[in-house]
Amino acid sequence: MSLFAKKLVAVIAAVLVVGALITLYIADWATSFPKEIAASTAPANSEGANLTLETVASAGPKYSPRHPDWVSYLVRRGGQWVRSTDYTVPANSVVHVTLYQFDGASGLRNPFLAQVQGTVGGTEVVDGKAVNSIDPEEASHTFVVPELGVFVPLPGVPEEAKNQCEFAPCEGSAHRTITFSFHTGGKGRFRWQCFVPCAAGWFLGNGGPMQTLGYMDGFIDVV
Repeated sequence: MSLFAKKLVAVIAAVLVVGALITLYIADWATSFPKEIAASTAPANSEGANLTLETVASAGPKYSPRHPDWVSYLVRRGGQWVRSTDYTVPANSVVHVTLYQFDGASGLRNPFLAQVQGTVGGTEVVDGKAVNSIDPEEASHTFVVPELGVFVPLPGVPEEAKNQCEFAPCEGSAHRTITFSFHTGGKGRFRWQCFVPCAAGWFLGNGGPMQTLGYMDGFIDVV
């Protein structure tokens, strides 16, 4: 076999190996889904269900060994935080959301999303104060369910705040507490996501965790 033929075989073999590795990576990515977490039953004096979430600047090695520096949502289940973005809530009910926001501000590129929409009363409660909008520059993340008309902007932790969380878990660190409620209708599966481009190190902040289930977007199953 000539030297040229040997080089050609080596190049073809390398291309096939790289192609196989890319195929395996895509297959793993496409078939990896977060755990489905059911909302807890609301207290006896209220209707519907409760959903407790938090946002963190970095998921950390405990919750994301493969991507510890990725920004992420977490959900409370049985007293423990779980990295999942797939939630189950009851149909034709009110979902009461409590969200602990541990990340700093990134700012919105579309100020329209600074308006609270689709919640009960058209408001959210930020650190005990009911508001119907926030300063677009103060937004850290959003919780948006487009098909349900729910748009909730989440203000970030001020830069000067002490004891800011580096990575999850973030218990005891500086945060904002945000609550809101929204109505569910009939049964269905609805996509939700964050619209603040907060993926540091990715083109325009929209790659990585912004496009991966289990981090900054997921599904709400109304059952």
